[in-house]
Amino acid sequence: MAEQIKRKEHIIELIDLMRRFEDGVVAVDNVNLNVRKGEFITFLGPSGCGKTTTLRMIAGFDKPTSGKILLNGEDISKLPPNKRPINTVFQRYALFPHLNVYDNIAFGLKLKKLKVTYENEKGERKEKIEKLKKWEVAEKVAKALKMVDLEGFEKRSVLTLSGGQQQRVAIARAIVNEPEILLLDEPLGALDLKMRKDMQLELKEMHRKLGITFIYVTHDQEEALTMSDTIVVMKDGVIQQIGTPTDIYNEPNNSFVANFIGESNIFSGTMVGDKKVRFINSTFDCVDDFAKNEKVDVVVRPEDVELLPEGEGKVNGTIISSIFKGVHYEMVMKVGKSEIIIQDTVEKKVGEKVSLNIMPDSIHIMAKEFTSNKYEGYITKHNTVCFGDGEFECDVTTLYPGSIVDEEGYLVTAEGERLDLTDVDVNVEVGLKDIEISDDAEAGGAIGNIVSIIYKGDHYQLIVRTDENEEDFVLDTEYTWNENDRVSVIIPKDKIKLTLKEEVKR
Repeated sequence: MAEQIKRKEHIIELIDLMRRFEDGVVAVDNVNLNVRKGEFITFLGPSGCGKTTTLRMIAGFDKPTSGKILLNGEDISKLPPNKRPINTVFQRYALFPHLNVYDNIAFGLKLKKLKVTYENEKGERKEKIEKLKKWEVAEKVAKALKMVDLEGFEKRSVLTLSGGQQQRVAIARAIVNEPEILLLDEPLGALDLKMRKDMQLELKEMHRKLGITFIYVTHDQEEALTMSDTIVVMKDGVIQQIGTPTDIYNEPNNSFVANFIGESNIFSGTMVGDKKVRFINSTFDCVDDFAKNEKVDVVVRPEDVELLPEGEGKVNGTIISSIFKGVHYEMVMKVGKSEIIIQDTVEKKVGEKVSLNIMPDSIHIMAKEFTSNKYEGYITKHNTVCFGDGEFECDVTTLYPGSIVDEEGYLVTAEGERLDLTDVDVNVEVGLKDIEISDDAEAGGAIGNIVSIIYKGDHYQLIVRTDENEEDFVLDTEYTWNENDRVSVIIPKDKIKLTLKEEVKR
């Protein structure tokens, strides 16, 4: 019974939702999500993460490759957009330039047809399909204009309106049809900064007045934190975390979420005891419990670092940068090879020797996402290995201890058996520090673009993604690169660990 009541609260349910495009790229991968009635929920993530594709499937503009979309418990996955009680507001507004404000808002109402039941003197009922009457259209438009604070603008050309006013017209056109759900696809993206901030507050207030479900798409973290009841963080078509703005900010699930939602210090650390973690050359108390000696990622928000005079805190260091950001100073403190971003209302000057302290509940510990790169590959006739959309030199003798490669390229085992390894399937493992990258396309065994950069205190963690099959190489480097840089991947042959697949061993 409790489960039935809970399900009734859900206006939208996404069940194992997947969208694969014609070129084979998976834009949305096995997404499961429940949206409550009246909720303001935001899909947040970088470009290409799948948030807009998910929104388009809810709207009906894209069809899922697999999975279901339930609206009030009914499967609407194959229902066309005009049959869904859902309206969409787009980033570019999509207003009709030749129509005035009134006619833009009334456009959908004038096309709308409703079933009307008439009863004659004999009590016989007859249904007719009729359009809305002019006074009904006018009444609904007036109500929508009042909702978006544009009363008196009915006869204005939309071309004479500011960006914020045009956005209000687009929202009025969407809500005038009284949808159960309003979808908003980066609707503030074309506005300037001040107008965006104003519209964020207006949209939040509009949501409160309307009481309908808002599903919002943005890549702007501040928008998501300001307006949402619930945030869904996405990356590569996969949901990384679902939670309230407070939970997402204070308790990120992984380093991607921590890095994407606001400023974060992310360090590589080691658990050295019961709720004790070592990073930046010191041991700190924390509130998270991980196994002793486990390698972890440590997240500390800049505002949670307390600056003290030198010698009075846990760790000493030097201020190497200080920038005034309006409400606080953003400073960078150097501790050994690590850099810590600190936000404080009191400035410490560049070159000043200081000390820092971090309270246990301000240290968030996460299991490391990547400890090594793992792939499936195969050996070529040249005794190289193909994996990750590339071909690399390797030492095939590591597959059979005591083996050698003869002059003809055959592998000879310690027992004297002569093997042709061509097309033999193998598992490949490469450490994060064992990969190098170069801007010389001919230098490495694979080519791709840098799609992610996370600074981890004393080094950068990068993801290089190939074109053909979108294989990822995750690496740690001390060198600075930029997102979207085109690079080749270099892996020394002695750093490629090979093992035979189980079926080959048999």
